[in-house]
Amino acid sequence: MSKQQQVIPTGVKFLFGGSAGMGATLFVQPLDLVKNRLQLSGEGGQQKMYKNSWDAVTKILKSEGIVGIYNGLSAGLLRQATYTTTRLGVYTYLIDAFSSPDGTPPGFFKKAGLGMTAGACGAFIGTPAEISLIRMTADGRLPPEQRRGYTSVFNALSRMIKEEGLFTLWRGCLPTIGRAIVVNAAQLASYSQAKQQLLSTDYFKDDIFCHFVASMISGLITTAASMPVDIAKTRIQNMKIVDGKPEYKGAFDVLGKVIRNEGIFSLWKGFTPYYFRLGPHTVLTFIFLEQMNKFYKNTFMTRN
Repeated sequence: MSKQQQVIPTGVKFLFGGSAGMGATLFVQPLDLVKNRLQLSGEGGQQKMYKNSWDAVTKILKSEGIVGIYNGLSAGLLRQATYTTTRLGVYTYLIDAFSSPDGTPPGFFKKAGLGMTAGACGAFIGTPAEISLIRMTADGRLPPEQRRGYTSVFNALSRMIKEEGLFTLWRGCLPTIGRAIVVNAAQLASYSQAKQQLLSTDYFKDDIFCHFVASMISGLITTAASMPVDIAKTRIQNMKIVDGKPEYKGAFDVLGKVIRNEGIFSLWKGFTPYYFRLGPHTVLTFIFLEQMNKFYKNTFMTRN
């Protein structure tokens, strides 16, 4: 079989997808924490804890130290190991499956549909790690007596099962899937399309700079489209049960209360850290992924 006819095995695609996401998370975890804190600030009519992203970073560093800015890292890594492994693995598999025999990739709308499918699969698998991440990053904003005090993602998962039941691990699963569908339709499709358009000009070639520009374009589109769903997901997964009743009935209840109590633009609360988390995470994930694919092809697919 020729090099051109060979394809990267499905298992390797899944491995590379998760590894790329985990590598990117090591760099952007602090931005995820700030985004979650801002989305929860002002919840329930309480006074906002942070004025903006910089104020949040300053207060977190002052009260929790440099280690505090990395709270929830173990959950962030597990989220990438589950969610990103699944979504990028499924997406790259589907792209290959739906490409024409000459290797031409599917069109934009088909890419969007494949991205939505991959995102939904990844979100379901990744929800337990997602809810652990939300709770661990949110914990430091509470008074000491109200904190959950999870020591790691595995401690969080075991305690949730023991204290709240197994199905708590999938609390907020539907808005998580909804967010993933929006994110992946926008992110994966817009990245592929942006990269394709950039390469059609005389100013770009298929290198890291091209991947960076395509990722930042993709990140901006994805942030604007997905933030309202993301804030609903964040608040549902962080909520507590008070006197046997949950704080929110569902995603639409969250959105309604946010608009009524905090204003419609609060649906995009945390836009800056979300974008500067999503943009670089997208950049780093796709750069790592492209480089791993290139290494594999050059190393293991060179024989006729």
